[in-house]
Amino acid sequence: MADNDPRSAQELSQFAENLLQQLQENFQALTEKLTLRMEEMGERIDDLEKHVTDLMAQAGIENTNEDLMH
Repeated sequence: MADNDPRSAQELSQFAENLLQQLQENFQALTEKLTLRMEEMGERIDDLEKHVTDLMAQAGIENTNEDLMH
């Protein structure tokens, strides 16, 4: 029986181990990419908030950053 063949079981085990390793590597790469994108988005939001605050100051509006958050 092929199911009881130690070589087949070993090959299946190695295949599963390799597949899990690839999945882990892909997941890690995706996590790093998402983290970088979130950091970039945070910087863009900070810049946008600063520009809005500057425009409000130019318009003579006396709001603080805390007021913008509500």
